[in-house]
Amino acid sequence: MNSDTRAVRGVAPSRILGVSPWSRDLRDEIDRVAPFSSSVLITGPSGTGKELVARELHQRSPRCEERLIPVDCASVTGELMASQLFGHHAGAFTGANYSALGCFRAADRGTLFLDEIGELELSLQSKLLRVLQERVVVPVGGHEGHSVNVRVIAATNRDLKQEIVAGRFREDLYFRLNVVTIRTASLTQRPDDITTLAESFLDQLARDGMPRKTLSPGACEALSLYSWPGNVRQLQNVLEQAVIHCDGPLLTLQFIQRLLDHLNEETSRKRVITEQPTCEPHVSPAMVARPLPEDTLAAEPKSDQQWLTLSALERSHILGTLEHTYYNRSAAARLLGISRQALIRKMKKLEIKAPRLPGKLPGGDDSVS
Repeated sequence: MNSDTRAVRGVAPSRILGVSPWSRDLRDEIDRVAPFSSSVLITGPSGTGKELVARELHQRSPRCEERLIPVDCASVTGELMASQLFGHHAGAFTGANYSALGCFRAADRGTLFLDEIGELELSLQSKLLRVLQERVVVPVGGHEGHSVNVRVIAATNRDLKQEIVAGRFREDLYFRLNVVTIRTASLTQRPDDITTLAESFLDQLARDGMPRKTLSPGACEALSLYSWPGNVRQLQNVLEQAVIHCDGPLLTLQFIQRLLDHLNEETSRKRVITEQPTCEPHVSPAMVARPLPEDTLAAEPKSDQQWLTLSALERSHILGTLEHTYYNRSAAARLLGISRQALIRKMKKLEIKAPRLPGKLPGGDDSVS
């Protein structure tokens, strides 16, 4: 279902943003799966928007008028988690001074989202399996079952097949949950989406009352080249930090690069601590942690991708000079030692487009058009 079809049917535009093939395929998959009540297992790295996918599935389903109840399976354990899921009677355990409905019954006719399902204790996994099979919930401390009509969506950043081999996850529960699988992707797998996401986050921060900021072309390029180990959540946090600390309206290449370099330094220090061999205490940290490239935090070298071409190097240098001069092309040309006309030709050749900056008038030497 494309965006035009959604508009005709009165369905809100998807909150899954991005222009990459992966993003388009994900939106299509959500539209295909949402109308049914089949269980869905969402897998993928932390910070890649698994809960957002679950909410989109609910919002586009026939259950959208009912509740979506999220449960963090890693937050509590034992009887407290059993009570949260299935409810309890008063006096069922110490501190149970009143009866509780439980998330399954609270989500009746709606959707239950079990986040971090891989963290659920084995004893609770067996109880969850029985509820999924029979669609009947028995509260803790009770004997009478209550029928429920709930769609279950689960999410995990663990490899549940490996967890099954290790004896930490029930195979029968895995197959019960894994009717449909949706996999989220890290930002390094969809760099084309980074600029779109970044601009959306800046718009949201402005709507929340923070200063309105825009990204320069060089800053967008720097964000797209970064590896983002924390994925979308980390990108959002870095942009909020940038909005707070940047004085001007434009987030430049130099400003964003300083933030990313700081992240590189923090990660490098963590790697020195975690990678230091315990069997050879005399080995220095410098011998253990290899220096990180400026534009990436990838755990493994990217070989050819790390080696800038002459054209890419020239483009990066011209971008930095333009941002240093607030996109005054005459001043930038003087710093580069070339004529203004030569700079304009290079900008066209390298596809460098200046942003619209506050205080700049169209036309004239300071034009950013």
